[in-house]
Amino acid sequence: MLPRLDSTDITLPLYQTYAKALKKAGFKGDIETSYSSRLAVATDNSVYQQVPQAVIHPKTVEDVKIINAVATSDKFQEIKFSARGGGTGTNGQSLTPGIVVDMSRHMKQILEVNTEQHWVKVQAGVVKDQLNEFLKPLGFFFSPDLSTSNRATIGGMVNTDASGQGSLLYGKTSDHVLSLRCVLANGDEMHTESKSRDEVEAIIARQDSEAKVYQTAFSACFDNREKILAKFPRLNRFLTGYDLENVFNDDLSRFDIGRLITGSEGSLAMVTEAKLNITPIPKIRALLNIKYDSFESALRHAPDLVKANALSVETVDSRVLNLAKSDVVWYSVSDLITDVAGKVMDGLNIVEFAGDSEQEVVELIEQLQLRLNDNIEQQQQGVIGYQVTYDLASINRLYGMRKKAVGLLGNTEGKAKPIAFAEDTAVPPENLADFILEFRQLLDSYQLDYGMFGHIDAGVLHVRPALDMCDPQQEQTMREISDQVVALTAKYGGLMWGEHGKGYRSEYGPEFFGDELFMQLRRIKSAFDPLNKMNPGKICTPLDSTEQLVSVDGVKRGFYDRQIPVRIRESLPSVTNCNGNGLCFNFDPKSPMCPSSKITGDRRHSPKGRAGLMREWLRLLADKGVDFNDLSRQAKGFSIKSLAIKTVNSVKGKVGQYDFSNEVMEAMSGCLACKACASQCPVKVDVPEFKARFSEVYYSRYLRPLKDHFVSNIESMAPKMAMLPSLVNLTVDNKLFSIFSKQVLGYVDTPLLSVPSLKNNIKSHDYRKFDLAGFAKLTDEERNKLVVVVQDPFTSFYDAEVVSDFMALIKGLGFDPVLLPFMPNGKPQHVKGFLEKFAKTAKTSSDLLNQIAQLDITMVGSDASLVLCYRDEYKQILADERGDFEVLLAHEWLTQIIADMDQPEQKYLPIYQLFSHCTEKTALPASEQHWQTIFEFFGLKLQPMAVGCCGMAGTYGHEASHYDNSKGLYKLSWQKPVASGDTNYQLATGFSCRSQVKRFGQKRLRHPVQALLSHI
Repeated sequence: MLPRLDSTDITLPLYQTYAKALKKAGFKGDIETSYSSRLAVATDNSVYQQVPQAVIHPKTVEDVKIINAVATSDKFQEIKFSARGGGTGTNGQSLTPGIVVDMSRHMKQILEVNTEQHWVKVQAGVVKDQLNEFLKPLGFFFSPDLSTSNRATIGGMVNTDASGQGSLLYGKTSDHVLSLRCVLANGDEMHTESKSRDEVEAIIARQDSEAKVYQTAFSACFDNREKILAKFPRLNRFLTGYDLENVFNDDLSRFDIGRLITGSEGSLAMVTEAKLNITPIPKIRALLNIKYDSFESALRHAPDLVKANALSVETVDSRVLNLAKSDVVWYSVSDLITDVAGKVMDGLNIVEFAGDSEQEVVELIEQLQLRLNDNIEQQQQGVIGYQVTYDLASINRLYGMRKKAVGLLGNTEGKAKPIAFAEDTAVPPENLADFILEFRQLLDSYQLDYGMFGHIDAGVLHVRPALDMCDPQQEQTMREISDQVVALTAKYGGLMWGEHGKGYRSEYGPEFFGDELFMQLRRIKSAFDPLNKMNPGKICTPLDSTEQLVSVDGVKRGFYDRQIPVRIRESLPSVTNCNGNGLCFNFDPKSPMCPSSKITGDRRHSPKGRAGLMREWLRLLADKGVDFNDLSRQAKGFSIKSLAIKTVNSVKGKVGQYDFSNEVMEAMSGCLACKACASQCPVKVDVPEFKARFSEVYYSRYLRPLKDHFVSNIESMAPKMAMLPSLVNLTVDNKLFSIFSKQVLGYVDTPLLSVPSLKNNIKSHDYRKFDLAGFAKLTDEERNKLVVVVQDPFTSFYDAEVVSDFMALIKGLGFDPVLLPFMPNGKPQHVKGFLEKFAKTAKTSSDLLNQIAQLDITMVGSDASLVLCYRDEYKQILADERGDFEVLLAHEWLTQIIADMDQPEQKYLPIYQLFSHCTEKTALPASEQHWQTIFEFFGLKLQPMAVGCCGMAGTYGHEASHYDNSKGLYKLSWQKPVASGDTNYQLATGFSCRSQVKRFGQKRLRHPVQALLSHI
């Protein structure tokens, strides 16, 4: 039985007292000290792990001022902070042993925009893509780009001076910051902007905390101007952390202290708001994908491409390309990066041109095409082919693939995974090819695998060697390589950190700056933060501080992961493979990725958060000498003794006995089991899979809630209830039952059974009865006409018209529909972690479905979540016992048959709107296009709607504890398009989606097969 798990990492009394003092001082935000909340921010996208003492989510600037002001008290001198945004840093920039101040949950408002003067003012928690989505209708965008733009916050971009693709023209974040609203370590507020020398002198004369900061910063930068210019290389991606050079304009007449704060990783002040320069969106964009016979050829050709007046030149090596080809993202770009006949493509340069003059851009493209054609004809520069696109959607898809490359590198086979620690080196572009060749020699000398991609126009290349951080020896290898890369970049006139900041690489700062200039950094730190409270150990320490800088040798996640036995790690790859890339934090409400993370704003309720909690849970189990796999085997079965023990444990849990397992269960219970993570996450973190396994073990210690038993038995109950649907509906459709259902079962809005039932609905039709023995006697031609409709418990019993209409459509298309007698699928059992029951259900279903498949009879189902369960969860639970049967979804079958049909006469009708089930469109990314093709074949038009999760997801939306989140998710992306459309032409593929629209939208949407039936 699962033991109780204590956490020895409890928030220190000093921090607990501080949390109480915050509330007393009027703090309005959230204060979290639970172990699970702290673990959720203990990692970022780096190899490091540091559990903080607390996580604070301020709601206003006043909250941030209170955070720092209260900490100035003598009794709180030891309190430390680190500001955090999206948590996408690759070098542990926001990790801290103190308090994480997370701006991303509440401080995410776009405050003001001025299109005449080209600026926008935002709070620190605004996500970069969120801002650009707001600006797009106004004709502007915030131009610094980065691969994590759909979850990286503006505050994080400011703190790391972020940049990426297009920096050659658009520069870095600091080039677009007009002013900052900050809070100093003592709680005072400071506004930064470019100021004249007279204005600076006036501030210094005030003799307050801001005056001291200005006086020190001005003298450090002005008095050492010549040394600064002589020391730092002239690079597009020059990044020091404290930008001593660019605080002054060219003639030294103006001074902007914000340039020191931008890139300071929160070590000087907490940025709460930013006024940013915005750029008009180019009127025309074009992209060339240039293909090469080697990665070296791609690198050496880059300078010529930059000279072609390109906006940007991005590169991708063959390893990253091959990883992309194995991911769902490749479906969206495969037609844009086709293979070259008879050639092997080992490198790719993505070259973008943009501007306001179509003629000018076209001329630049044509000139480059002429040179590329010569290269191909004369076999020069390694160019083997190219493709051009002017289509904006195609350009965005290509960059989407390139951005996902960061995460894709983590999705490799084996224990060693490509990791970030020396992957943003910057050297002069003309030195890049030679630098990379020597870099490769270094990695090859360690016999390491690695992938490469980056911004070769700026001399920045991302190189991620594959290492197993659970192996102490390979952890030492990381240190050795890191030291050698520092020396290598210096040799080629570059620097170690061209894009991703210092973080745990801060120890290299003194070597890069030199003793004298590094002393100036420490002077500046002393003026801003004399007590070293702001992200201590990062970049530098105050002059009189004895504290050390953080080191590359800091404690890593691998230190904790290696405490989990190898056999356990290997049995739960979804848990251990999570590399913290944070794609599950995608802000976009139209994206299906992790709805629970979107609606709660709680990092625990994300694939990354849940994987992190699960790893720690496994580690604590191992610390007690308990084997998770053994627990899984022991969890099966029932006895009176185990029931009694579970009852006692459940009572103890309710009266306050701590068990970390309860914190893990709290996070797991918020998962909608939509499985978007299983396909959308670059490393395929499958939360529903390990949630089910955790739940099975968890309930070996605690009593299951009654609602779980209800859900697990729905497939056996529904057929019986459907025998008397009107009576059952009368029983449940009243106020008394609603109260009982909510209070006892924990369910709301109980759905009503279909009247008439499916059985009665098809009784009058002359459909063939299911007869397996009889089917075996049919000719091959007769069996080819058979289509067996596989029922699911929700559509068949609660939306029966869909199934009957589907059968009518099959008949109308010249086939012979057969309704397979209902048999449980098991999906509800899996969702609730009844894995022993699920395995039996899956085996029984598989046996029958394999018998049908052996007769080569087509099988189809109508609901994606149930049909895809046959393909995914059945394989997980049964492995080879599953067999080779295949159940198709409606669009998959229709796509096959129309290929052999004569197209009907073209018709002209209103455009249908398609609202796709999130599981379907993430697991089967071509599904929406297939539906469009099918409708077009029959002379109809179909427009897929850009929506995320509807918020229902099986029974999730009916659980009282999740009702508010379910309704909130519906409002996020479904409510507006559903309300504004014509119900007669709105279609939804998912039963749960149709149920949610009926509940909150007061509309009854049809399945696409029903629309087709009405026209055939």
